[in-house]
Amino acid sequence: MYVNLRPDFCGCAAPIKKIWGGGLIPDLIMALSQSLQQKLLQKLSPQQIQLMKLLQVPTANLEERIKEELEENPALEATEDTHEEHEDDQKDEFENEDEEYELDGSEDEYENLDISEYVSDDDDVADYRLRDDNYPEVDEKRSLPFRLETSFHDYLLEQLSMLNLNEKEKKIAEQIVGSIDDDGYLRRELSAIADDLAFRQNVTASEEEIEKLILQIQKFEPPGICARSLQECLLLQLERKREEGREVKIAIDILEKYFDEFTKKHYEKIQRGLNLTDDDLKDAISQVIKLNPKPGGNVGESNKGESYIIPDFFIHNNGGVLELTLNSKNAPDLRISEGYKDMLKAYDKGSKKDKRQKEAVLFIKQKIDAAKWFIDAIKQRQNTLYTTMHAIMDYQKEFFRTGDETTLKPMILKDIAEITGLDISTVSRVANSKFVQTEFGTYRLKYFFSESLSTESGEEVSTREVKKILSDMVEGESKKKPLSDEKLTEMLQEKGYNIARRTVAKYREQLNIPVARLRKQL
Repeated sequence: MYVNLRPDFCGCAAPIKKIWGGGLIPDLIMALSQSLQQKLLQKLSPQQIQLMKLLQVPTANLEERIKEELEENPALEATEDTHEEHEDDQKDEFENEDEEYELDGSEDEYENLDISEYVSDDDDVADYRLRDDNYPEVDEKRSLPFRLETSFHDYLLEQLSMLNLNEKEKKIAEQIVGSIDDDGYLRRELSAIADDLAFRQNVTASEEEIEKLILQIQKFEPPGICARSLQECLLLQLERKREEGREVKIAIDILEKYFDEFTKKHYEKIQRGLNLTDDDLKDAISQVIKLNPKPGGNVGESNKGESYIIPDFFIHNNGGVLELTLNSKNAPDLRISEGYKDMLKAYDKGSKKDKRQKEAVLFIKQKIDAAKWFIDAIKQRQNTLYTTMHAIMDYQKEFFRTGDETTLKPMILKDIAEITGLDISTVSRVANSKFVQTEFGTYRLKYFFSESLSTESGEEVSTREVKKILSDMVEGESKKKPLSDEKLTEMLQEKGYNIARRTVAKYREQLNIPVARLRKQL
């Protein structure tokens, strides 16, 4: 017996099936089934997420984050702010019959509203003192002040206003200035600038008009501005010094005709091509060395956020005993608003408790809980920062006592995580964005983490130590005959460090040290 299954039976055309003993053989029809599975998943609570976000915020930005929370949550306040003047307003808001609160509270929340923990005489809820003995009494001088300066682009626009330009030329010139990078280079193509002018400002400009204004902007201060390449940047600076001497003219010829050879230090080819003596070449090179390859780098702020560093920790050597303190900005004095607590007490003592009042109290509870969570997160942040930094200080105590980089021990995130009992990701968040101020300078915490390297005696040393020795070797080499990677490898192996040439090359690149040929000087 055969039966033909219609397409609407299973949603698709099925071939003829053969029934044996009244059963249908499901060759193409997938059987559908339901099943229950039990899985164990780890899900972060909102409080844990908030703590992780706060943990990676550097001290310089913590104050701004706290201000945002103070603005969003009226139940949270800083202790230096007086709350009495707002208390009457808050009570009026509570007593206003026309006030409506839009909450998602269920009927159970309204009927079983428990505020006993909020109206007790214990001040634990209202007062959260976040500072302890780990913070210096007065350390305001340790915080770097903000500085107000004219930005790099504003500086260029000021000079632009001195040119006699018509309205169209002014718009083109402003577009060019806005396209200049912070280091002073113009890296956008003329066609791209023309397109920006057409689409954004409805200005039709030819590449010739744009080029003409670029040449005028290149005369601005600082010299070398608005260059399209390093070669053009250096030549612009030398052109302003052309009349200063013969060596400047030679330097211009070198950069115009033999720029590639100059960057690769093929000095013999340059000397043959321009018929120069050793002294001529040396004088010309000295002129080029004095030039600024990034003319915009020293003007105004240039949006360099990294130039502002506020240390998160301070380590002081007190007679051989290391003392660790946290920046006081990490410990703001926050508390729950007394006004909101008094509102809950007034509700608890009152006899009339309608739905509107219960909604208001539920709203207040939510805000107080959010404030408590935030304060607890700040406190946990402090404890985590202090615990992590204290472990790092103990691990690298010889460095913090002497400042000698060769005393740094191999240390990875796992080492500190095992000591503190924290997760590796937590230690990583602390190390990547925090700074410590010592007697020998200010360091990013990540600086103290390094891999290990074995010596001939089997001792584990930090790669940071090897890099320091490598850097010292390069500084002490003869610049007329710099050390090759092979020679540096031999010297390190003679000192007992078991290291390969490719590893030396990797460390040299990490230290931004060029190859021997490029370090050669006449």
